[in-house]
Amino acid sequence: MTFMLSMNMEKRMDASVSCREASKEDIPEVLRLYAQPDLDNGKVLPLSEAERHFEHIAGYPDYKIYIASGEGQIVGTFALLIMNNLAHMGAPSAVIEDVAVDPEWQGRGVGKLMMKHALQVCSEKGCYKAVLSSDLKRKRAHAFYESLDFERHGYSYRINAQPGTPPDVPQAALR
Repeated sequence: MTFMLSMNMEKRMDASVSCREASKEDIPEVLRLYAQPDLDNGKVLPLSEAERHFEHIAGYPDYKIYIASGEGQIVGTFALLIMNNLAHMGAPSAVIEDVAVDPEWQGRGVGKLMMKHALQVCSEKGCYKAVLSSDLKRKRAHAFYESLDFERHGYSYRINAQPGTPPDVPQAALR
């Protein structure tokens, strides 16, 4: 399966930016990117805990953290999970998550490069679709994804659960 990249995706890319899989040494900079006000609002995992999570993620066959670098620094990051399916004739699908670009580098093509890289990996893995979600309040992010020809599709639902405890079951689910 080949993903059609928007012509908009080719515009304004900074040629000095490249994308690669993150290493454990990159985690402090990834956490810095996640501390942005419209992402995690300064709240990030302690480094030692983030390193443990990174090692756990490395145990998944097709779950990777990527970074974009430019001028010798990490300027963006995203996570990509490729998962096998029994439906869709066994074609895998992908989830793009935790997309962040350094504010000083926004508007310079970093996000576009990262999405192009993610979709290239999806294509190589034979994914029939790539999905991402974005908080309703992140209007600039929505405009960005739509400029790359991502489409709003369906609904996204969530239920908040506390680790180690089952979520409360709504009364409507018991009827």
